Amino acid sequence: MTSWLRTISLAMRIALRFVAVQSARSCDGGDWRRAGLIPASRAPRPRDVMAAHHSPGDADRPSFNDRIQDRAIRTVLGLALALPYPWRVPAMGWIAAYGIAPLAGWRKRIRANLAHVCPDLPRSEVERLVRRVPDNVGRTLIEIYSGGEFKDRVQRSPLSGPGLPALRAARAEGRPVVLVTAHLGNFDALRAALLYSGFELGGLYREMRNRAFNTHYVAALAAIGEPLFPATRKGITGFVRHLAEGGIIGILTDVYASNGAPVTFFGKPAPTAVSACEWAVRYGAIVIPCYGLRQADGLSFEVRLEAPIPAGDPVAMTQAINDSVETAVRGHMDQWFWIHRRWKPERGATRRAAALQAAR
Repeated sequence: MTSWLRTISLAMRIALRFVAVQSARSCDGGDWRRAGLIPASRAPRPRDVMAAHHSPGDADRPSFNDRIQDRAIRTVLGLALALPYPWRVPAMGWIAAYGIAPLAGWRKRIRANLAHVCPDLPRSEVERLVRRVPDNVGRTLIEIYSGGEFKDRVQRSPLSGPGLPALRAARAEGRPVVLVTAHLGNFDALRAALLYSGFELGGLYREMRNRAFNTHYVAALAAIGEPLFPATRKGITGFVRHLAEGGIIGILTDVYASNGAPVTFFGKPAPTAVSACEWAVRYGAIVIPCYGLRQADGLSFEVRLEAPIPAGDPVAMTQAINDSVETAVRGHMDQWFWIHRRWKPERGATRRAAALQAAR
């Protein structure tokens, strides 16, 4: 297995610039992704997903650089997918932790975020998270690309929590539901398990800038379930219509929003979009925080549905969601995406103030 890790690590270094750019977009809150979708009629195999491509006549044909970068990342994913599933997932976790993280600047960003919101965290715990957070990112990526193998393993994950009876009751009544989740554990495990349990959800995703990569990325998401709605004007219209007609939608809310509400996360200002709560209020939907939490074996999951958010002012509801996410993250610190620039404005102001103080 060591030789496989070395080979994948070399290919990963070739693809690193692309990965770093794409992850930076996600860290800035550009990747809403999705949560929970209707099962496809046949889940594509990993090779089917990797073979997805644009037709030559597409107006948005990938650029030369896009194709080169995509080829590099396909090589990495292809090598990983050749491994048996129980080896594949930890192997990609190792590559992300020890190959990508130090070269892409993830370790520095994780330390900075932790220092910003958890300044009293022991150094030993900080360094553990510096390794474990990228490991979870790598595992999550290859799980998404593992198609049917991933679904077969996680769809029977146990469902628990006070939100489960509320979800079942809402479905029985035909009441709309907004499931809010976070970049914690693997949110695709959450939607696979809910799909298997008969909950039909619509998900929102944002396309990647690299068009070549985006094609098979979206195909990988669709392999777990549909419908998928792109975060375009037309896509969001369909997404909201799905909710208004009594459906269930899933959305990740733990991302920085420049025009978001002035709410907090870990006790620090963290602008957050209120769209999900506004839609819920408008259509009388119930809002349930839920999480796909990775278990100790690194391969299995538990789906936790928390108590519904009380209906009311969308900003107050958004703060309640942030509080729920914070509680979940504090219980699973190594599974949250600490690479994300969640507190950008305040961190920037803090650095500027420190620089001015030092110059005096």
